[in-house]
Amino acid sequence: MLKILYLILEVLVVIVPVLLAVAFMTIIERKALASFQRRVGPNTVGYYGVLQPFSDALKLILKEPVIPSQSNKVLFYLAPVITLFFSLLGWAVIPFGEGLALSDFSMGVLYTLTLSSLGIYGILFAGWSANSKYAFLGSLRSTAAMISYELILSSAVIIVIMLTGSFNYTSIIESQQSIWFIVPLAPIFMLFFISILAETSRVPFDLQEAESELVAGFFVEHSSIIFVFFFLSEYSSIVLFSTITPILFLGGYSLPELFINNSIINLQSIILGLKCCIFCFLFVWFRATLPRIRFDHLITFCWVNLLPITMAFIVLVPCILFAFDLTPINYASIFNDNSIQQINY
Repeated sequence: MLKILYLILEVLVVIVPVLLAVAFMTIIERKALASFQRRVGPNTVGYYGVLQPFSDALKLILKEPVIPSQSNKVLFYLAPVITLFFSLLGWAVIPFGEGLALSDFSMGVLYTLTLSSLGIYGILFAGWSANSKYAFLGSLRSTAAMISYELILSSAVIIVIMLTGSFNYTSIIESQQSIWFIVPLAPIFMLFFISILAETSRVPFDLQEAESELVAGFFVEHSSIIFVFFFLSEYSSIVLFSTITPILFLGGYSLPELFINNSIINLQSIILGLKCCIFCFLFVWFRATLPRIRFDHLITFCWVNLLPITMAFIVLVPCILFAFDLTPINYASIFNDNSIQQINY
């Protein structure tokens, strides 16, 4: 019984700060957008508007849910739960510091990619169960974009794995003690960041929320508390990918060996949090700067432009590693080993 309570406490220690980060991510976005557009932004609920997220949550929870009469009510309620569930599960393998992870899973990167793919089902269920052509078309748009840019995302991650020889996030962080991967893999980083913008349906890739065509996309029929689940899952994914990006390319919770000392080691979680804040700000900055593109341009940009470039890097990077003998496993010594016996049939 005590072990179960301890496990529940561990989960709450991670989930509660994540939900608070999601809440404050909304006000940070609104204040930053207001600053970009020379407006004031939220400033009346609480000191400097810091309680605005709680006011918005209370307003949505107290609203009456409106369920379409011809909808599939089971899937209508289940879809936002699935989306939020898979979004929060991604935090289980994130290392917040040395030894600070719910599960130091050896296949953590593969686990994250799997959950990212499974989250598509919640979007599909939401669009189909509402029995609305607008919601269904929005879910198809979102699914097509997520599946397309999933290829770019996974391909960029594969190149990072080639450098480390491990799917474990902690091993990837430890491999960046000498140099962060963003330096040798700058083009890969740009491809990765573009793909997570599309994966989280952010501007300029939020085509399922084209207000002039689809009103709000796949969740247009959802309201009240069930809409809150979609809202939380979207911003939880943003914060999650803003945490994964520095882990893969900026050394995670560590700094290069030149800056490491005892005081830095004690601030590992804060270092990771500051790096996460940088990418959260980039999400907002891109929303304030870039215009929304057409949906056919979105898909063409992936399959015609980004995918060939990514495939080229998948071939180029291992060739460079093999030529300069930089692979995590010395394949050259394996191939040149005279002790390997040939099997004669």
